[in-house]
Amino acid sequence: MIGLMHPKMLWLSLRPFLFVSIAWGILFFFIWEPTLEIIRVFITTSFLTAWIADVMSATGWDEIRAVMAPLLLVMVLIPLITISLLVFVAFTSIPAVIKHLSKQAHYQSLHQVNAGGVWGSIVYALISIFICFFLLLITLPIWWIPPMVAILPPLLWGWLTMRLMSYDVLALHASAEERDALIAEHRWRLLGMGIISGMLGAVPTFFWATSAIAYIFFPIVSFFALWIYSLVFIFSALWFAHYLLNALREYRMINGVVLNDA
Repeated sequence: MIGLMHPKMLWLSLRPFLFVSIAWGILFFFIWEPTLEIIRVFITTSFLTAWIADVMSATGWDEIRAVMAPLLLVMVLIPLITISLLVFVAFTSIPAVIKHLSKQAHYQSLHQVNAGGVWGSIVYALISIFICFFLLLITLPIWWIPPMVAILPPLLWGWLTMRLMSYDVLALHASAEERDALIAEHRWRLLGMGIISGMLGAVPTFFWATSAIAYIFFPIVSFFALWIYSLVFIFSALWFAHYLLNALREYRMINGVVLNDA
C-alpha cells in the first residue's frame, strides 16, 4: 500500500483513468441517448423482454420498469469499461511498474530474459479477453439475481486480472518455461489475489448496481469509479509484481538456475 502512494504509482493510476475516461466520455456523448432509446423500444416490442415489463407492472414495480433501459445498458457497459481499463493498464502501466521495481536494490540483480514480447502479450490478452467475454455472456442472465451482481464480477475480473497480471509481470524477467512453471505452481494463490483485487474493484460496481442515481448519472459517476478501478489495478500490479518476482528468484535458487542473479 505504501508503494501505491509513490508519485510514480499515482501517476500510473491517473494516466489510464484519464485516457479511458476521455475515450468513453466521447462515446457516451454520441451513443448514450440513442442507445437508451433503442433499448426502450426493444424492451416494449420484443417478446423476449416484454414479459419482464408486464410482470413488473403486475407486481407494482413500475419504478423499476422505468429504469430497465439504463439498467440493461449499464450492465453491458460496466464489463466493457472495466475490461478496456484493465487491458490498457496491462499494456501501459504494468511495464512501467516493473521497470520501477527493477531499480530497487532487491530486484536489480534479477536477470531479465525478456521472453514475453509485445506480440506474445497481445495474443495472450486477446485469448484471455475472449474467454472472459464468453463467461460473461453465459452468466449475464444470473446477474439479475441480487447477490450475483456482487459475486460474479469479482470472480470474472479476478480470473482475468490473474491471467493478464501474471503474464505481463513475468514477461520481462522470466523465460517461457519459468513463466509457465510459476503460473502452474502458484495458480490458486494467484487466483486468490486476483479475486481479492476483483472484490476491491467491485465496490464501484456494487454502487452502480444498487443505486438508481448511479444509473441516471452513469456517464458522470462512471468517471469517478474508473479512477477507483485504476487504483485497484495498479495496486494489483504491485502485488503481483512483488509476489511473482520473489517467486522467480526462489524458483531459480531451488532449480539451480544461474543467470545474473546475485
